[in-house]
Amino acid sequence: MRRSAVRSVVVAGLLVLALAGAGAGPAGAWAGAGAAGPGAAGAAEADVAYHGRVALADGQLRIWLVPENEGPSELPNATVRVRLSVDLADRQELAGGCARAGLREVVCETGPLPLHGRGRHIGLVLDLRESAPEVVVRVDTWWNGGATDRDLSNNEHVVLALDTGDAYAF
Repeated sequence: MRRSAVRSVVVAGLLVLALAGAGAGPAGAWAGAGAAGPGAAGAAEADVAYHGRVALADGQLRIWLVPENEGPSELPNATVRVRLSVDLADRQELAGGCARAGLREVVCETGPLPLHGRGRHIGLVLDLRESAPEVVVRVDTWWNGGATDRDLSNNEHVVLALDTGDAYAF
């Protein structure tokens, strides 16, 4: 049952990206999704943000993040995307609500994002195909239900994790 919900979110995200134009990144998807403007009927506006930590040790990347919504509208769900600079191992045991979206990508549903509230805590333990001295981790919103987000600075993060076991915050 949970996998079908994730698939629905993934398919919806793909549709949003397709409507925004081929090759458009997340910013293009938001622009296309919110083209009607925040005042249009049914158009929501939300300020989604992510805060968390990443740690790399011995070919295993640990990611913990919390999605937040600063409003002005609540969101029933959103999808966070985590992209890596290295390939993931073929087999992964992912947290509930998460799915692999490519050789280097994982997407996770946030759950409901109440106005001025937090979504579910997401914890990932990702095995890498090969050990690496460092991994660049990119975190962004892949799908937000078509809501307009005017402040992308708090939901697009790039973190360099060194193979030290130390946690790096974003």
